[in-house]
This record gives sequence, structure tokens and C-alpha cells, in this order.
Amino acid sequence: MNTTFHILVEGNPAIMYASRNGAPDKVLPKLNRFLEKFWDERETAGEHRHTPECLLAQVLVRFGFEICEDDFSNLRVGLNYDRDVDYLYWISAERQVSVWIPEDGYRANPNLGLKECRKLEGSLYQIA
Repeated sequence: MNTTFHILVEGNPAIMYASRNGAPDKVLPKLNRFLEKFWDERETAGEHRHTPECLLAQVLVRFGFEICEDDFSNLRVGLNYDRDVDYLYWISAERQVSVWIPEDGYRANPNLGLKECRKLEGSLYQIA
């Protein structure tokens, strides 16, 4: 069974969707490793303009390459939440990643986003 997911970046209305390999034990090690490098590069360059836009674009390119396994048909970016995702990963402006699980209200109206999701306990990760 495929584990579908979204990656959301605070300050960016676009939503990344992938249709497989979305379980936290698969996503979080790769995502956290990527984010550590991303934030380090931003600090080193002293560049902070357009961070939400750059972050989602780079997650899509760099991180997407690792999860797609040479099949990019399961990866997309849009403005709408998918009602059938298994997990939502939220990257905050404070460099934290949290994992959310959709509940019935989300399934009925995915446009409600995280408001109708339950935060996975112990899922807050601070990226230095």
C-alpha cells in the first residue's frame, strides 16, 4: 500500500503531494537531513528573502528526487489539499517540522487543512 502525503511550508500557499513513501519513518530522516543543509546554506549565504518559496522549490527538487525512485509521476505541487493523504508535514518559519494526521473533518472537506488534522504526538522536530 502506498502512503500518501503533503509537505506544507509556512508562508507558501503551494502544497506538495507525493503518492508513496510518506510514512514518518521514511520521510522524517530525509526531510530533517535536507532541512539542516537548507538552513545552513541560508545562514551561510545570509539570504532570507523568499525563503518559503525557495524552501518548497528545493524540497520538491532535492527531497522529491529521493522519494520518487526515478518515477516522478507520483509527485505534484498545487493549491489544493488531497482528501486521501495519510500524513501532512508542516515546516514552520521557526524551523520546526510537525506531522499531522487527517481526521474525518479533513476527509469531508480537505480545504480546512491542518484545522481538521491531529498532530502526531512527539512529532515536533527543531532544525538548528
